[in-house]
Amino acid sequence: MIRVIGGKYKGKRLKRVPSRDVRPMPNKLKESLFNIIQHEVADSIFLDGFAGTGSIGIEALSRGAKKVYFIDNYFPSIKIIKANLVKCQVENNFDVIHSEFNLAIIRLAQKEIRFNLIFLDPPYRLLDQRNPLKVIYKRKILEDKGIVILRHHAKTKFATKYFQVERKALIGDDVLAFFSLAL
Repeated sequence: MIRVIGGKYKGKRLKRVPSRDVRPMPNKLKESLFNIIQHEVADSIFLDGFAGTGSIGIEALSRGAKKVYFIDNYFPSIKIIKANLVKCQVENNFDVIHSEFNLAIIRLAQKEIRFNLIFLDPPYRLLDQRNPLKVIYKRKILEDKGIVILRHHAKTKFATKYFQVERKALIGDDVLAFFSLAL
């Protein structure tokens, strides 16, 4: 069961995407994430990349994010994100983008949208093929003191020259890696 664990939508149950390719974030991992970023969420511009069910972005809205952008390329995920937003009665302060991640970032950069918090939960195999942090860096969509959080499998060795690692949290088989701009 996926649910909102804190804030004004606390307790709302969220729909799942009917696909094995979409990995919902376990509540324990989500709780750990929001315990770490709790002071940065309020009034933030938040990006939920590879959004799946939208549970991370909805959690951010529930905890006071000013606006959340959801990006996913899988149409069933887009339908579920929209349904979950309706279920939580979120009326505004969000944008759901059905697009390949890099193209969506390019379009957001063209609109001069910048983020305080960027959460990425890409398919694990994608990290072996490309670095989603590269387009974030090149398009300058992260605020100077912003944070990029990347969820990946503990066996995945992920490194990037574009950001510096501020923190890593190992929870079960998952790693939450927190990056900031290398200034």
